[in-house]
Amino acid sequence: MREFRAIEVKDKCVAWIRDFFEKNGKDCNCIIGISGGKDSSVVAALCVEALGKDRVIGVLMPNGEQSDIDVAEKLVEFLGITGITVNIGPVVQAVTQGVQPVLPEGLSNQATVNLPARIRMAVLYAISQSKNGRVANTCNLSEDWVGYSTRYGDSAGDFSPLSELTVAEVKQVGKAAGLPDEFIDKVPSDGLCGKSDEDNLGFSYEVLDRYIRTGEIEDSVVKEKIDRLHEKNLFKLQLMPKFAEERKG
Repeated sequence: MREFRAIEVKDKCVAWIRDFFEKNGKDCNCIIGISGGKDSSVVAALCVEALGKDRVIGVLMPNGEQSDIDVAEKLVEFLGITGITVNIGPVVQAVTQGVQPVLPEGLSNQATVNLPARIRMAVLYAISQSKNGRVANTCNLSEDWVGYSTRYGDSAGDFSPLSELTVAEVKQVGKAAGLPDEFIDKVPSDGLCGKSDEDNLGFSYEVLDRYIRTGEIEDSVVKEKIDRLHEKNLFKLQLMPKFAEERKG
């Protein structure tokens, strides 16, 4: 496996972000949902380096009370960016209460988990359209590989700096960008269901990252699960299928 050169990748990503905005939103602001986790922290740091702190707006979106919201607040302060807090709790509750009565079986567990992520993305675009913005996607390759994202939720956005980088690589880029360890090594969690990402997945990102980059994995059961999740969730990374009538000239 080739050596990962974090500083070089960081510099190239910063240049790519700058070029994206030059071509797709000159003088626009970057709008990014800030959770305090490594992905949003690294994307925010890269965007600050690319555009300057005055063009990066961090949006904190707790669902009611969020125990680790202080980490997100510290990141905003550390980077010196504008921070906006929108509590999505009342909206999630209103939508849930509005839908429940029309479904005899009620909202499924999956729908309940995914709803806040989709509401968060709606908030980001509302702010983006009001602040001359472009929305940053914060998904990484490891999450995308096994479908650990919500379609039209955190998988959405206008540009995606980390989607070709594994979790381990994102951490290295974060260190190269000068982020303190507290923003990089925070246990990954969606902040919605009360469990860590690895608890939900049933395997570690270390195992997943190694499998993605080298094809090597010792546990055949975990391999089968990763392969199944990857195949099952490929549709999330593709454009929506569309019917095209064949027309003869």
